[in-house]
Amino acid sequence: GPNPFVGWQQAFDPLLVPGARNYWKSHDFMELSDAAIGVLLDAIRQLPGPECEIFIAHVGGAAGRVAVEETAFPQRSSHFVMNVHARWREPAMDQACIGWARRLFEATKPYAAGTAYINFMPADEVDRVEAAYGGNYRRLVEVKRRYDPENLFRM
Repeated sequence: GPNPFVGWQQAFDPLLVPGARNYWKSHDFMELSDAAIGVLLDAIRQLPGPECEIFIAHVGGAAGRVAVEETAFPQRSSHFVMNVHARWREPAMDQACIGWARRLFEATKPYAAGTAYINFMPADEVDRVEAAYGGNYRRLVEVKRRYDPENLFRM
């Protein structure tokens, strides 16, 4: 059901317990086609561990009443967010869990909008940062250059 944005941001907090290993991948979708849902269902059948999950949320409502350039976050149209969250405890599971998340990410790419929520992007996706901010990216680079010339705040 409807949730305040701060509730959305806190939804994953109980899952991020100390000692757990985590790897996330994310896509935005303008729609969830039957083909995309089929890919998701296949991935669910192949979950590499009991803490791995695929989270789909519908984003819209109040976010659409703010102009794209008013904040850093540009995805203002109603859409779906997919967060592929691989979570496990044992280092021996690294390859299986990360590989599962990456394979699902690649398999859903043909159905994706080409954007993603920046907080769901892992550190190995720096090539997607500009697309995540869309037309706001250049303005944000200038703000960063002006107020953080020493690059104190970074990934």
